[in-house]
Amino acid sequence: MTDNAGLEPSDSRKGAREMESNTESKTTKTGTGRRSHLPTAVRTIAPAIPLGIALVHGAIVHQQASPGSLQEISASQPSLQDCGSSVPCPLAAKGQPVMWWFVFKLNARSFPACGGAQRSCPFGGEVQTTATYSKFGQQFVFATNEHPNLEDGTSGCLGDSTSDPVGATFDEVYHGNYYYVIWNDQPYGDPDIGACTSGGNCGGPWGHSKGMAAWNDDGEGFVMQVSTPSWPEAGSAKFPRQNDGNSLGCVKDNDVTFSQHFFALRLNKDDMAMVLKGLANASVVTDPDNKQVVNNGGPSDIQQLVDSLGKKSDSEALVEGTLSSGVRFISKPSAMHVPVWQMVSAQLGSVSLRTATFWASPKIPTTTDDTVPDCWDESLGTPGPVEIATSGIWKQTSFDLTGAPGGNHAKIGISITGSTPYAIFGDENQQGTLDGTCKSSQNGRGGTFYALTNSKLAGDIRSLLTGSTAPASSGGQSASGNDNTE
Repeated sequence: MTDNAGLEPSDSRKGAREMESNTESKTTKTGTGRRSHLPTAVRTIAPAIPLGIALVHGAIVHQQASPGSLQEISASQPSLQDCGSSVPCPLAAKGQPVMWWFVFKLNARSFPACGGAQRSCPFGGEVQTTATYSKFGQQFVFATNEHPNLEDGTSGCLGDSTSDPVGATFDEVYHGNYYYVIWNDQPYGDPDIGACTSGGNCGGPWGHSKGMAAWNDDGEGFVMQVSTPSWPEAGSAKFPRQNDGNSLGCVKDNDVTFSQHFFALRLNKDDMAMVLKGLANASVVTDPDNKQVVNNGGPSDIQQLVDSLGKKSDSEALVEGTLSSGVRFISKPSAMHVPVWQMVSAQLGSVSLRTATFWASPKIPTTTDDTVPDCWDESLGTPGPVEIATSGIWKQTSFDLTGAPGGNHAKIGISITGSTPYAIFGDENQQGTLDGTCKSSQNGRGGTFYALTNSKLAGDIRSLLTGSTAPASSGGQSASGNDNTE
């Protein structure tokens, strides 16, 4: 893998390049990169969100980082009672609904193939046997709210059957009759997104975000965050992908070489509204007019929020709040040019974090209490230290957590200080800069983050990320043409 500007993680797409935004921030600059918002701009509503809908749902797009400014969904946590009959829900396996699940797909270098199982393509495509797939791996570990400790997955290939969380949850939508929206900044031409490059890679200032949401006539359902390029890219068997596969391991782009992560969470209607507002704020890549990736319906306000997607937002403020499940949701806009995991730390009370992302040029180093990012927005508060895990371990087998070929493409983190045990799942990497060209790489792209409070899961992810750590530095690395963003 060579270091090209905006290179994405695929083995077969080495020429895909990221477009950098030339848009300057509209906030007042104080110093090289640090910004302070005008005192009158305490709250704003992202332009892509209809104001009436935002007021009805209490959308918080705030510029003051104080607990009182966060939206908290007052409705009770949704139940699992109607899952499988009238509500799409996260499934640990077919017929086994859960409130949430987390999956970490291990990389092919350390955990090759599927542990003896044969690959299949239940959602379209053909089993790939090209040179691009000389190394592939679909072994995984997972946890759910019912069993929050990480454990080995089933003996099959992740995503290839309804016996694993990813396959079962996707199947209920793909072979069902629910509404859905899919977004992915690496569609590679199928579907054809007009704003993307000829290689199908949607670079900055588009959001660096991938996932799927599904809901019923009442607006209830789930969100599934993924880190895989080019999957999923079709939400229904009625509107299949035209020129590529739609099953893990069956996509032309080899997205099962690197480690990847998946996180699914049950949502009520108000939760769904908040997540959709966050997706608009993050400028996610989708097309509301293409049934392959968007089947819109349900409550009129939910439909309007879906229609607002697929546009570049000019927001400079976070959309964030606490979902009915207690999960903290954070949406970063592309125009907020700050190091992303330092932003997450600041929003979670300045806790210290340990992260594992696609760590490649331009690398943001491990930071300490003494690190003061010059590329910062004063409204965010103060970030705590952020460690960069460069290797992990599972069942006595070590594996790479950097952006080296065959390494890691998941974007996960855990709190390592404070009284709240956070397990964090995100869209963005620790790539960009602490000072200099503040819109560099991931600093200049939008994305979403889910912070789940669970001591058992956070503890096990901490063990998973046990290994080497990138060295600390008081400064960042400015983009200089070697922007290997994934």
